[in-house]
Amino acid sequence: MAPRVLAHQVHSEHEVTIERTPADYVEHVREMQATWGDFSLEVHEFLVDGARAYVRLTQTGRHLASVDGHAATGRLVRQINSVVYHVENGVITQYWMQIDRAGLTHQLT
Repeated sequence: MAPRVLAHQVHSEHEVTIERTPADYVEHVREMQATWGDFSLEVHEFLVDGARAYVRLTQTGRHLASVDGHAATGRLVRQINSVVYHVENGVITQYWMQIDRAGLTHQLT
């Protein structure tokens, strides 16, 4: 990762860009582990075109902490995501992530 990465997070309800450092990203992953436990990632597609890489993946974990106002259920939860990474000089400088929020909400209720 570059020293500063722009993370464009696209949710159906709004779009936000977060600037992250590698240290910020480590903390973000720790938060994800606290929420989803030892989750797994399964890559379904990985396509590269020049400086851009597209990844479609499924993240599976247990709902261990509150998410969007939904108390922990302990249920197994699958999140389907797609991400486009922009790479410069061998490091990720930006990415655009889309998450199936409706599918996630359905599993949490």
